[in-house]
Amino acid sequence: MTTIEWSDFEQVEIRVGTVVSAEPNTKARTPSYILSVDLGKNGVRTSSAQVTEHYSAENLVGRQVLCVCNFEPKRVAGVKSEVLVTGVHDDNGDVVLPGFELPVPNGNRLM
Repeated sequence: MTTIEWSDFEQVEIRVGTVVSAEPNTKARTPSYILSVDLGKNGVRTSSAQVTEHYSAENLVGRQVLCVCNFEPKRVAGVKSEVLVTGVHDDNGDVVLPGFELPVPNGNRLM
């Protein structure tokens, strides 16, 4: 494992947001959803997320997620993905989203 300086970590803006809409991305080669994520004062941003194995579009709406907000937007299967929704692979390689025990304000930064 490579160590980094605190200043390196501070450069990555990871913020909490609430999924306000989720729909299948029919243009994606790998099953994905197009998510709209409310990041509070940072606005609503779009993400293409490969989280279809454990989550339906319906149960993603209202869920709080952690997003990397300061990557350059990337075109993914016809979608301008503005944030990266974070997760961890399980033993099968499917993405599991992190969760919160209590609700937190949209836009707050991971510390």
